Amino acid sequence: MSTGVKQGRVQSALRAGVPLVAAVALTAILLPLLPEEQLPNAVVHPAIVAGVCWAGQLWYVSYRLDDSAATESPQFGLANTVTLLRGALYAVVAGFLLVPAGTAIAWVPALCYGTGVVLDRLDGTIARTVGEETRLGTQLDMALDTFGLVVAPLLAVLWGALPVYYLAISVARYSFVGAVQLHRWRGGTVHPLPDSDLGKYLAGVQMVFVTVALVPVAPTTLVYSVAPVVLAPSIAVFTRDFLYATGRLGSGH
Repeated sequence: MSTGVKQGRVQSALRAGVPLVAAVALTAILLPLLPEEQLPNAVVHPAIVAGVCWAGQLWYVSYRLDDSAATESPQFGLANTVTLLRGALYAVVAGFLLVPAGTAIAWVPALCYGTGVVLDRLDGTIARTVGEETRLGTQLDMALDTFGLVVAPLLAVLWGALPVYYLAISVARYSFVGAVQLHRWRGGTVHPLPDSDLGKYLAGVQMVFVTVALVPVAPTTLVYSVAPVVLAPSIAVFTRDFLYATGRLGSGH
């Protein structure tokens, strides 16, 4: 057996084995921290769901490591480690999607998601400070931001903490990417987006607002009143970016 074949098999084993081990470890850690007696009528224990979600994230990382190896050093680094920790916290939030509202530990999703939001500011700072800014880090950060802004608003809607229409923020990025790909498939030119950090700032506002909405004692009436005001600018920016990407704004228009 050639060295290349052996290395390929080792890489395949690591790609499957590391996420599996991590999933089991996360589940084992969470089981005693989220006692079943405080989760009445839960369809599946959130620890199990969290483990599966984190395994998926780690598989994504292994895939991106191979993909980025051809263009940059496939180092992982401290900043990406912090990003993956954030992913584990978001995975815990995903675990509560199968848990009814009003449980004794309903504060856990707000705590986990809020901590993840703080870490989101930290991992970027670390990357810039120690010179670890990489394409892998950018891809991983964006993927976990999107994952968090899917599961957290969805949980808030299921628990009645946010109106159903707020799920527009959960599908906004997927809709944008899909629409741009459709435009390309139809033979259209995809233009560069405007150089603006507005979308990032608004994403931060979304994360903070969803965290507040998940807090069990948050006043639901007030949250519902503020929701459209917080949501509208982000949807407007996605719409703007689509118009720029498809040449309907800028590029001489």
